[in-house]
Amino acid sequence: MVLRLLIAFICAALLVSQGLAQEKSQLTADELVGKNIEAKGGASALRDLATLRLTGKLLVQEGQIQLAFLQLKKRPDDVRTEASLQGMTQIEAYDGKEGWKVSPFFGRRDPERMSADDVKALVEDAEMDGPLVDWQAKGNAVEYLGTEDVDGTPAHKLKVTRKNRDVSFVYLDPDHFLEIRVLTQRTRHGAYEQVETDLGDYEKAGGVFVPTSIEVGGKGAPDKQRIIIDKVEANVPVDDTIFHFPASK
Repeated sequence: MVLRLLIAFICAALLVSQGLAQEKSQLTADELVGKNIEAKGGASALRDLATLRLTGKLLVQEGQIQLAFLQLKKRPDDVRTEASLQGMTQIEAYDGKEGWKVSPFFGRRDPERMSADDVKALVEDAEMDGPLVDWQAKGNAVEYLGTEDVDGTPAHKLKVTRKNRDVSFVYLDPDHFLEIRVLTQRTRHGAYEQVETDLGDYEKAGGVFVPTSIEVGGKGAPDKQRIIIDKVEANVPVDDTIFHFPASK
C-alpha cells in the first residue's frame, strides 16, 4: 500500500511539473516582452531613465590584465565606453549618427571615425532598455522559440531580427524574466561572427534593474572579456559633447 501511494504521489508530482512546464512554454513573445519590462522595473521607470553611468573594471586575458572601465549612456541613443590602463584610455563612442574611437593601445592616439560595420555593436550598446523594449518602434521583429538550456537554466529564447537584418537571440531567466544571455549574429567586413554576452548580478538604479556582471566574446571562446560594474548611477548630468566626434583643434 505504501509503495502504491508513493508511486501515485510521484506520478502526480510529475504531472504537475509537466503542466507548469507546458504553461510556461505556451507564453507568447509579447507576454515575455511584457514580463521582461516588468522585471526591469516597469515601463514608467524605464521611460524615466534618461542617463546611466557605469563604473568598474574590465578584465582581459583571463583576468591577468585589469583596466578601469567607464560607460555612459544617454537617451535616445548615445553611448561612450572607456577602458584605461597606465595613463592610456581606449574610447568608443556613438552619438546616434556616427561612431568613433581612440585606440592608444594600438598606437592610434587620434580619434578615428568608425565604419558602418564596426559601429553595429555600439548601436546595440546604446539601447538603454535592451533589444526587446519597444521592438516594434525600432523596426525589429521578435519571435519566441521556446526554451533552451543556458548553463543548466531552461531559459526562454527570443529571436530578435533587427531592421539591418542582424539577429540577436535573447535568453530570459524562466523565474525572473531578465536577460541572462544575448547571442548576436552579424556580418562584419564580409565575415560572419557570433558574439555571446552573458549578463548577471542585477542591481537597481533609478528604479531599473541593471546587470553588473557582463562577459563578452565570440561564441564558445574560452577567453571572454569580463566587465564588473562596481557603481551604477542613474539620471546623472551628462554633457552631449562627449558622444560627438571631437572637433579639430
